[in-house]
Parts: sequence; C-alpha cells; structure tokens
Amino acid sequence: MFEPVPLNLPSFPFRIKEESGNYFIFDEIRKKYLLLTPEEWVRQHVVQYLISEKKYPRSLIKLEGGLRLNTLQKRTDILFYNSAGEKILLVECKAPQISITQETFDQVARYNLVHKVKWLMVSNGLQHFCCRIDLNEASYKFVNELPAYSES
Repeated sequence: MFEPVPLNLPSFPFRIKEESGNYFIFDEIRKKYLLLTPEEWVRQHVVQYLISEKKYPRSLIKLEGGLRLNTLQKRTDILFYNSAGEKILLVECKAPQISITQETFDQVARYNLVHKVKWLMVSNGLQHFCCRIDLNEASYKFVNELPAYSES
C-alpha cells in the first residue's frame, strides 16, 4: 500500500480510489486512473503545479512519451510543447525517496539530446532543479524556478 507523503509542492484535490488493496490516481491529462506509485504521486503534483501556477496549457502536455536514444527505447516523464508544436520543457520525476544525483541530471541531459528543449526540470517532489538550456552555446544555467508559460 502506498502512503502519499507531503511534497514540496502545493496540494491538489486528486481523485484517488482503492481497488483490491491497490490505490489509483486519476490522471486528468490521460483521462484514466493510474496505479499510485511514489513516482506517479510526484508526476501528478508537478503537472498540476505547472498547469495551475505556471499556466502551462494542459492541451500541450505529453506524459510518459517514448523516445529512441541510440538503440535504446526510453520514456520521458513530462514533455511540454508550445502552440506551434515545438518542445519547450522536459521534466524528469523521481519518487520522493530517490535522491537527485548527477546520474539523474545525466539521464535528463541524454533525453534532451533527442528533444532539444530550452528548459529542463528534475524533481523528486521534495527537491526541484530547473535549468535554462542554450542549445547554440551548448551550455546551461540553473535557475530558482521555471518561468510562467510563454509561446517563445
């Protein structure tokens, strides 16, 4: 049984149900109940935070999308687009008990070799790291928080 832990994100009125000893959370983006794992708990909070606080349009979100990295099939947690269909933000979520390490940053950086977004975020629900990517200069800069949604 998963016991939801308080996160360093605003709380939201999630729809949670229990079936046969398992808990499920309703994903408003995919319009279905998903097994409530610690990572899913973080992912749902981050999505709701970005929608409600940072005004990212829910219609421009892709959750757990596949990508091919060299010969390996991988999956990104959260990918946001602008209205022109350009990828703008990649978010990697970890369970709260998983520490954010260099390996986590390496993972999201590898994913960004494919996606080429301007903004990256890594969160375990307790710690959040955001950075601005300059693809032309092949550089990055950590920032305190992501900007509000913008078309650019």
